[in-house]
Amino acid sequence: MSLAGYLDKGASLGRDAPCLVEGDRTLSYGDVQDLSHRVAGALARDGVQPGGKVGILSSNNALAFACVFGIARRGAVWCPINPRNEMAENRALLELYDCEFLIYHPGYAPMVEQLGIARTVCIDDLQAWLGEPGGAADPVDDLAMLVGTGGTTGLPKGVMLTTRNLETMTAMTLVGYPFEGRPAYLALAPLTHAAGVLCFPVMASGGRIVVMPKPDVGAFLELIERERITHTFLPPTLIYMLLGHEALDGTDLSSLQCFWYGAAPMSTARLEEALTRIGPVMAQLFGQTEAPMMVSMLPPADHFNADGSVATQRLASAGRPAPLVTVGIMDPETGALVEAGERGEIVVRGSLVMAGYYKNPEATEAASAGGWHHTGDIGYLDADGYLFIVDRLKDMIITGGFNVYSAEVEQALMQHPAVRDCAVVGLPDDKWGERVTAVIEPSADIEPDELIAFVKARIGSVKAPKQIELWHELPRSRVGKILKGDVKQELLRG
Repeated sequence: MSLAGYLDKGASLGRDAPCLVEGDRTLSYGDVQDLSHRVAGALARDGVQPGGKVGILSSNNALAFACVFGIARRGAVWCPINPRNEMAENRALLELYDCEFLIYHPGYAPMVEQLGIARTVCIDDLQAWLGEPGGAADPVDDLAMLVGTGGTTGLPKGVMLTTRNLETMTAMTLVGYPFEGRPAYLALAPLTHAAGVLCFPVMASGGRIVVMPKPDVGAFLELIERERITHTFLPPTLIYMLLGHEALDGTDLSSLQCFWYGAAPMSTARLEEALTRIGPVMAQLFGQTEAPMMVSMLPPADHFNADGSVATQRLASAGRPAPLVTVGIMDPETGALVEAGERGEIVVRGSLVMAGYYKNPEATEAASAGGWHHTGDIGYLDADGYLFIVDRLKDMIITGGFNVYSAEVEQALMQHPAVRDCAVVGLPDDKWGERVTAVIEPSADIEPDELIAFVKARIGSVKAPKQIELWHELPRSRVGKILKGDVKQELLRG
């Protein structure tokens, strides 16, 4: 099924039903369907062939997202471009992708002038640009998207996601999480990332997508209540802001069925708080750009024991491997799979895994060595089949001959009420080889020695930080991930 197929499926359940909502404007399924045919016709008129690359550069915008289905209708490849990237990075990405056409939001016109794309159209000029209705054959396993990797360690690579990859992700989403009636999905997080692909299962169910142009936690709460939102997604950093918002406890959240969290590790202490204050609707998903969203799943029910108590032993897990994915734990030195409970690199097989990196056979070969996709994450599977992620392979700290996983130290720090967020890295040390160093973004006054003692009492002195720094704000990527490389470089400069 092409991306346009999700729209057509939703339209088959009622063309007059609302599809995309932004502020006072509502586009029905019929509206979006008609628009997609005319976008496809315009692309064909302007020389974009099936398989051609078409970028969209926009913040969250209903019309811009509607154009995705016109790109798919033409049989072209959607290239979501992150508007928060620097111009030079976006120019390099568009060149890497061989992008030949760009649809953009007027707010990014100054950037577009420097990107070097000959054929462009601004969303404000969309109506004048649209062509006669057109389309192409529905591909079975063609390239659907080119997506940049996180880019925290240099220029992103272009991940090739096929229609089959996204169909697998959509099927597992619909099977693994609650969907009762027509869903109403609230998109605050960027539609260029996880929030965007989660729209496909919603559309396949004939659901309504409420688009937030700007991130605003207060407005987010108002929209959940007013629009009777059933599904939404936020990364942990925004959930922490939500938990700290004065309006949370007074907002009617009873319509929520599924509140996804993911894209970064979440504090188990904050998650337990969310289960009480937001409701028994929290739902984790774990994946990568290369294996989108559904490597493993922790639906709302799995956050609780059979007696209804919170399953605290499970909150640090990423759930069980998804039904159509095979997950293994591999010894990174020998390449052999290890037994339950043993730690190693998380590796993945199945139709969820990307076709490869665009024009980068060396990186593709390295990522798929031995017939497995190598995630670069260290983890283990417990006796019940739950997956626990303990660190990124590159972030492991070796101190005094012991392996210390930064994520475990961060979880311990996040249990302290004065810690809003944190990052743990290893710095060179003459005595220890590397010393465990934590940078704290505090929410209240706190002394470093108090925090060190707090962590020692929970995970022992070997893993406790030897050094703690207090920063007003941690550096983050444009999708909200803490940039540990930047943290480490700043500490080394200091």
